[in-house]
Amino acid sequence: MIGVIDYGAGNLGSVMNAFKRLNIPARFVSSPDELVPSSSPFEKIIFPGDGHFAAAMESLNKSCYAQSIKEWIKADKPFLGICIGLQLLFESSEEAPPVNGKEVKGLCIIPGSVKRFPGRKVPQIGWNRTKAKENSKLFKGLNENSFFYYIHSYYVDPLEDVKAAEAKYYIRYCSAIERGALAAVQFHPEKSGLAGLEMIKNWVCEK
Repeated sequence: MIGVIDYGAGNLGSVMNAFKRLNIPARFVSSPDELVPSSSPFEKIIFPGDGHFAAAMESLNKSCYAQSIKEWIKADKPFLGICIGLQLLFESSEEAPPVNGKEVKGLCIIPGSVKRFPGRKVPQIGWNRTKAKENSKLFKGLNENSFFYYIHSYYVDPLEDVKAAEAKYYIRYCSAIERGALAAVQFHPEKSGLAGLEMIKNWVCEK
């Protein structure tokens, strides 16, 4: 069973429809207690969504999901983040500057930060070529330069070697990461046609 985290925003309907099309059982996580690695009813967790970095972190902290997600990933249990689900893995974001001198922290799982695109035409909206790293588990069997659907104004800048794919919008940037059982993507595979469905299936079937 796949668990889908609902923090109050995001394209959850599209994600659930993707699992339905793939005939893969999935349901929403009902509480942080269901993310306890030793007793969870889920084999894998997916965290989709969009929204503001600070608002998303506030919601995760208030609902106690932040700590549960950290514990799940620390236990190296399969996790896939989508869009904001990628960005929140990092330490900070230019979307959420310090308030009264206090930094807005992300989940701090991946060293690095989230930065705004340098160009004036922001956000990036639409299909973009995505170059996968050789031997990536997420992109196994896909064209090396597949197209996926993006909508975002910020990109992640990791400080460790976790890049699984990159795209170009004004600059070349990291658009997917992999580290152990942890994976996350900036684009929306649930809105990316057959390539997106194949990527989701790769993640589900990965042992």
